[in-house]
Amino acid sequence: MRTEIHKTIENPIVFKKQVLDWSQQFREVVFMDSNDYPQEFSSFDAILAVDAFTLIQTDYHNAFEDLQQYQQNTKDWLFGYLSYDLKNDSEDLQSNNFDGLDFPDLFFFQPKKLFLLKGNQVVIHYLNLCDDEVEEDWNTILSSTAYTTIESSVVTVQPRISKESYIEKVTALLAHLYRGDLYEANLCMEFYAENATINPLQKFEKLNAISQTPFAVYFKNNKQFLLSATPERYLRKEGEHLISQPIKGTAKRFSDLNEDQESKEKLASDPKERAENIMITDLVRNDLSRTAQKGTVQVQELCGIYSFQQVHQMISTITSKLDDKYSLIDVLKLTFPMGSMTGAPKISTMKIIEELEVTKRGLYSGAIGYFSPNGDFDFNVVIRSILYNQEKKYVSFSVGSAITSLSNPEDEYEECMLKARAMHEVLC
Repeated sequence: MRTEIHKTIENPIVFKKQVLDWSQQFREVVFMDSNDYPQEFSSFDAILAVDAFTLIQTDYHNAFEDLQQYQQNTKDWLFGYLSYDLKNDSEDLQSNNFDGLDFPDLFFFQPKKLFLLKGNQVVIHYLNLCDDEVEEDWNTILSSTAYTTIESSVVTVQPRISKESYIEKVTALLAHLYRGDLYEANLCMEFYAENATINPLQKFEKLNAISQTPFAVYFKNNKQFLLSATPERYLRKEGEHLISQPIKGTAKRFSDLNEDQESKEKLASDPKERAENIMITDLVRNDLSRTAQKGTVQVQELCGIYSFQQVHQMISTITSKLDDKYSLIDVLKLTFPMGSMTGAPKISTMKIIEELEVTKRGLYSGAIGYFSPNGDFDFNVVIRSILYNQEKKYVSFSVGSAITSLSNPEDEYEECMLKARAMHEVLC
């Protein structure tokens, strides 16, 4: 059981900084920030969950079943992630590539302390076992005591594969496309640094400031960190309603307003970008139909253009109504991984990209989010993100692009470099 307390704050931006600073004393932290980005489907402006009362972490074997039991037993707020490699639980697939991060494939925790921010209102949910600490914690948060003392070293980031190797891999994918083995594939490449010491909170704050995306996340599991400025939603459940918003299609931002508008319009009409988005929209429609009430899968918006600090993106919105014979974990298992990070058809494409990529994706292109006590959930797509294993001193981020029969390998490489720019700027 939880105690619920309501508070009013003067400045939400200052409060987010204060409460995130305060959270650093805890072993488990999830901070989610919408950055006040205008969006139709949203419950909170920001969320902070800290300090596990219970948790689950496991590899992919029977991971969805374990998560279902955990969620049904707790029936409480749960925060955590699904790594890309949970594909091996739902399908006959493998992940044999190099992994420098060594995160669990699945991790969720039940927080003792939870803060939900909407406007200038904060709703606090503390488990009863610690609800006598609310006022002391609140006063400490407002006094803005900082807990971050780690200094960052110079980080030298390098690509796991060369430009030439990337182009060879795109060329190999094009051969598959021309043969009709697949219609689209998301090919990813890793950038990494070894012997790296960074201050995760400082790096997150910098990444979030220059990106200001609606699904930003700071995640900490002891010595493992995710610093995410993702603009993409994987899947949201509101009662019986499911909402998925895949991104496919990227264009540069420009400081010159005319150039920027031209870039936006070019993206909206680009036949390759539209083809990418429509193929993935169709894949998501198919995924959602597996758990939907008959006739309820709808494309609410097709190929909408949305602008972020770094890039313009093409986003579609697909909705459905959940058939009540399926559980919320069934929905995740039958739609995961998200089509925007795999390609189509999904299973055969995942096999091919596993052979071409050289790094295990892990949490990158997985999802991080939460379950609420009433069975709703909201998960993002882990892209535009920095991953850090503090114990191994290993920093990693990955980027990818969608390869179709219309792809030019050089252009795809340049798109990857565009997506990598914010993480490079933060680390280097």
